[in-house]
Formats: sequence, C-alpha cells, structure tokens
Amino acid sequence: MKEYQARWYGGCAPGSGIATTPVGARLLWKDPALWVSGDWRTTHLRTLELGAARIAVLGPCAATEQELAFALSCPDLASAAGFWAGSHTVVRASGGGTVEVLADAAGSSPLYLVNTADGVVWGSSSFALSPLAGGNVDTEWIAAYVREKYAPATKRSAWSGVKPVPAGHMLTLGSPLGPTSSAWWARVRRTPGEASAALRRALGEGVRVRVEGVSATTDLAGMDSTTVALLAAQHGTITGVTLHPSGVANGGDMRYARALVTPGLDHRFFPLDARHLPFASTDLPLPATDEPAPSTPVWSMFSEQLGLTASAGMPCHLTGDGGDNLFLSAPTHLGSLARHGHWWRMFRDAMGWSLLRRLSPGPLIVAACRSGTAHVGRPARPCPAWLMAPVPDANTTVATDPDTAFVTSLRTVARSAYAEVQLADALGVALHNPYFDGTVLDAVVSAPIELRYSARRYKPMLVDTFSDLLPEAHRKRAAKGLFVGDFHQGLRVNLPRVLGLADKRLAALGIIAPVPLTKAMHAAALGARTVWPSLLSAVATEEWLEAVENTPKTTWTRTAVPPAGAQ
Repeated sequence: MKEYQARWYGGCAPGSGIATTPVGARLLWKDPALWVSGDWRTTHLRTLELGAARIAVLGPCAATEQELAFALSCPDLASAAGFWAGSHTVVRASGGGTVEVLADAAGSSPLYLVNTADGVVWGSSSFALSPLAGGNVDTEWIAAYVREKYAPATKRSAWSGVKPVPAGHMLTLGSPLGPTSSAWWARVRRTPGEASAALRRALGEGVRVRVEGVSATTDLAGMDSTTVALLAAQHGTITGVTLHPSGVANGGDMRYARALVTPGLDHRFFPLDARHLPFASTDLPLPATDEPAPSTPVWSMFSEQLGLTASAGMPCHLTGDGGDNLFLSAPTHLGSLARHGHWWRMFRDAMGWSLLRRLSPGPLIVAACRSGTAHVGRPARPCPAWLMAPVPDANTTVATDPDTAFVTSLRTVARSAYAEVQLADALGVALHNPYFDGTVLDAVVSAPIELRYSARRYKPMLVDTFSDLLPEAHRKRAAKGLFVGDFHQGLRVNLPRVLGLADKRLAALGIIAPVPLTKAMHAAALGARTVWPSLLSAVATEEWLEAVENTPKTTWTRTAVPPAGAQ
C-alpha cells in the first residue's frame, strides 16, 4: 500500500543562499524554492515561465492560460489574479529577487510562515511548518479555541512560532526589510443584479474547475448542497449522497433528494445507525491536521462516508458547507441600524428574525442597542467552570460594521473547514467547499444587505440567483433536516470513551480541570442544559492532540542554493 503523504505546498524567501525544504516534496522551482507535497491533479497545479519571471497557481482555479500569462507580467498581481474563481494560492517570482504570495480573500486556502535562521519559510500547512519553530502547540491559541472556536487568539496559529498570513493579503518576500503583508482585497458595492451575476459566475466556475474530468460526489441535503449538486451535474455524471437515519426512508432531506430528478445526477443514500452517533469509536485513527477539525466528534460517520466515496473510485467530493454562513448569517446589521437611529427597521427585523428562530426578541434588541454587532444573534457564552487557562472574554469580532463582522466570521469558519479538507485528504478524497471561495464571498458581500438577509424568506440571494436551476419545492424550502443522532444520545451511549478524554493532554497543559469537566460530561449525558460548543471543542482538541502526537512530523533539510547562472 502506498504510504500517505499529506498534500500541501510552500516555499522559501529569496536571497538566503540556503533552501530549507521538506524531505519528499517535489520542487517546482529551486531559487527561491517552491514545492508541493502529496498527490496533485495536474489541472490544480499550473506554472508558467517567461525569462526570469515565473508564476504558479496551486489549487483549483478557473483562470485561462491567457489570464496566467497576463498576471505573469502585470505590475499589480492582485488586480490580475485576485478574482479568479476557485480556491487557490498564486505565487509569482520576479527576476529582481522578489516573491509575491497571494492569499485568497476568504481564507479557504490558509497560509502560514515561520522565521528560521535561513530566512522565512511559508506554506499551506501550519502542522508541516511547526518543526521549524520547535514543534510545540500554542497553548494560548488552544485555550481561546476551546473557550470560543469562532474567536481563537488573533495573529496566531495552533502552533507556537507559526504565524498566519491574513486572508485577502499579499505576502511579499525578498525585501531588505523582511517579509511584508498588505491587504489586496476590499469589499466593493454592486447592484442587486450585478451581485447576483457575480455569485452565479463565481460559484458556477468554482464547481466546474473541481468536477470537470473526474468522478465526483456531492452532499445532497439542504438548499446549499442541492445547488452545488445541480451545478456539478452540468459537467458530467455526479453522485449525490444523502445521509438519513437508518430505517427512515421518507421525509426530511430524503423527500427532497428523491424528488430531485435531473440529467447527470445519480442518487446514493447513506443510512446512519448507532455506529455513527457523535463520539462513537472507530478503528480508523483520526489524521493529524493543522488544528482541531469541526467534524472530529462525528469522525466515525464522516470517515465512513469518505471511505465509501474513495472505494467507489470517486476521488472528489463537494459539500454545501459555508452556505449557511453566507446566506443565513446572524442579523449583525441590527447593531448598525440601532447605531444610526433606524429604530423602526431595527425593531421590525428583530421581530422577524426572532419569529424565524422562535426566540424572544428582547435579548436581540438589547444586544443591538448595547453591543453593536459583536453579539447580535450569537450572544457571548458563559465561560465553562472546567476551563482553567486565562482567556479574555470571548468576542467573535470587534467590528462595528456589519459587513466587516460578516467577513471576519466567514474567514474564521473557512480556515477551520480546511482541517476537514486535510481529514479527507488522508483518506484519498479531495474534499471541496465551493461556498468558501474568495470570489463567492466577494460576490455575496457586495450585494445590498436587504438582498442577502430576510427574516421572511429563506436564503433569498441564493434562491433568486439560481431560481432557474432549483425546482420549485426546493426554492420554497425553509430548512434542512436534522438527521444526525442527537448529541445527548451520542454522549450517553459513548460516555465511558468521552470520560476517558477528560484527564489527558489538555489537563497536562493546564488548560482544563478534569473533575469539573467530568461532571459537565455526566450532566450533558443526562440531558442537562449544556454549553455544547465549548464541550465539543474540548473533546475535539483532546483527540487532535492525540493525533498529532502519534503522527510523524515533517522532516526538513537544508540545501545550498547554487549561485545565479550556475549549471
């Protein structure tokens, strides 16, 4: 059996004279070094050279050869390459000794860098880079993640000494002043028609470059995944996979999936039973990732689904993840309405949102009036008694502008979702989340807020943009089914296993107190009111720490770079 090699890429800053490169990687360029690790589709690994100038696009990208050639010589790389559909990183090396690395606008292709004695090394995997910085986890990041996974410590990664490159920024290497990072992306405003057209183009092209020429599967559940499945079916036969409780053949997602009849779309149904409950054990070890993956508590279910995809000879799987974040986000605009004195609109929208979610409007109105956008729709959760490490009060964003809060939130979720991509990669499946593409975010946030948000219509921008593609029943659908086993039940059935995680690595790091955490686990298993996000983050982080502990670290080598012109 072929040994698995994680799929990632990276490079060195120019001018060092020493190239620090990972053992086993394939060099695309030597000076400065640019490499890829693992198996890559040729269409997702494109390079172009003209004299001493070189450009590389790493990841699914809709750019044509002519567009690559233009970006190679264009004075402003971001203006030429920043809005190509897909999820990728663009790297350009000039003959003058400068390297530009373009981070995507949404953060779906995260980038990190490490300062070494031989200069800066950057890459798409913080875990792979971590040995260059000592290989230690960042306990402050982990504590903040456990407290509120949507507000981890800023300007840090899960690994000490490994720094993230901000989404929507350009990393420039080779300057005597060292690496610099500058924002290249900013929100633009479009009319409703222009924004809808941009979304159609971005999502459609993002799906096409992933499925064209390969056998692929998609999730087939709610409106988001259904839209992706229908777009994918335009480029060849696609298998839509619908998860459902074992023994339940109708209702919920099943009813909508069975009613969806379109050329090029086949159906497959995946029944879930007790083996797939949250926290269930599995013989397949959890792979190491850059940070705890959101699906870690349901790894038994997730790994089996991906395993069936891989065994069926379909190495590509598309999800609808990110659709809720884009089109069903918290009504953060209420804080802006209150701040500008638009009281009638604020009260009307607050009432509508509260009716939609079956919640009291009081806390929502108070949050809008007092807290700006920070906690509207997502109130600050109490700090659990078992969290011992000092963590500042969780604040999902400090932005007062609703669009800034929206972009910050989506980037956090997109970065976290990349760990899911790494899990799937370890099983031989290329997992793609087209809704997290930078051009999709750019299109959505450019629309007037009333087009994106409605307390009376479900995901109006998505429905209106793809109204000709979605069947009427799907256009009128207001929610997707909840088919995964209840977390209370999963914890109750698998309680001994979960209790065994309470006094291990997190406790040794001084982040959690085992006894209070054990009590919280027992209470949750009995059905008590539980702050689930923190509890799930603690379980996921403990299992992640075990995975990285049991996974060999990337081995690095230092090689002298021959002088320019040497043979």
